[in-house]
Amino acid sequence: MLYPNFEALPYALGENAKAPDRHARMRVFAEDFKVDEISEISPDGEGEHIFLQVQKTGCNTEWLARQFARFVGIRVADVSYAGLKDRHAVTTQWFSLHLPGKAQPDWSSWDVPNTRILQHARHCRKLRRGMLAGNRFELILRDLTGTREIIEQTLLRIRETGVPNYFGEQRFGFEENNLQQAEQVFLGKLKPRRHQRGLYISAARSFLFNQVLAQRIREQNWLQMLPGEVLQLSGSRSWFVPDSAEQDDTQLMQRLDSGDVQPTGPLWGKGESPAQLEVGKLEQDCLAPFSEFCQGLEKAGLKQERRPLRLPVADLSWSFEDDNQLKLNFTLPAGSYATVVIREIVQIKKDDTSQNG
Repeated sequence: MLYPNFEALPYALGENAKAPDRHARMRVFAEDFKVDEISEISPDGEGEHIFLQVQKTGCNTEWLARQFARFVGIRVADVSYAGLKDRHAVTTQWFSLHLPGKAQPDWSSWDVPNTRILQHARHCRKLRRGMLAGNRFELILRDLTGTREIIEQTLLRIRETGVPNYFGEQRFGFEENNLQQAEQVFLGKLKPRRHQRGLYISAARSFLFNQVLAQRIREQNWLQMLPGEVLQLSGSRSWFVPDSAEQDDTQLMQRLDSGDVQPTGPLWGKGESPAQLEVGKLEQDCLAPFSEFCQGLEKAGLKQERRPLRLPVADLSWSFEDDNQLKLNFTLPAGSYATVVIREIVQIKKDDTSQNG
């Protein structure tokens, strides 16, 4: 089956949901894309796990995890991290190494190129996937086209309303290959390794969410509370469905406008969808062409979850280094993508490398 590619998804801030008529180059140099991980926990100084804060340039997270395992003589499975970080970037993130009964390694002899250990400390628990509050970004866009006034108007709107919380295109692989592979997995024609299987299943789930969000943007109601809406408390995974009386509640509308609660879309899985009435029908109609993905996710054992439709962009600031160079600083919550922020500002020229983030 041919799946709509990421570039076909509508834009929220442009006219008629079209891409901005502005272009730029991104990641010309690794230093143009800086990411600092915001950890949820601080090492307590004791325990059988060693936490390392590491700065890396030009290497990916999984490769660096293997280098740590080799350096201290443990299994790769005993090296953990909260999330993947870009290869074509300068990134700071935490790792944890399980070293029960072992002395602190001599980190002064660590000499892996383009990496630097910033600090280390023991902790009582391992670092698990998703255990991060978010990421801070510093990005430089070069060879910028478009008027400064229009770009600043867009940035002000992003500061106020955020952007669509799409899963980024890197989730789906080159030419949506991860979706093709997911289809083969669900049909029983492919049995990949566990890690690859997880990537393919995640891609299918993310794709379904993006399709629902795209339809809400086309209908211009992605920031509104429709009948049967499932709202999520900002900064948490807790969600609820307002009853008919609450739909017209002034206080709830104020919470929606302030961003305290947000409309959500489906992360598909087994069980009945909590979306009802108008939202339930919209999601059902939107996902009907992709029933094999829905059924496959249910059989894989995933449960129904929800994801906010809006991505708030915190601490957004910018400066024009000159007429064709823009520097951006902002913070995003865990599980979101800097590239979906950028796509609302400019179109990235296709000779650039797109990675995670």
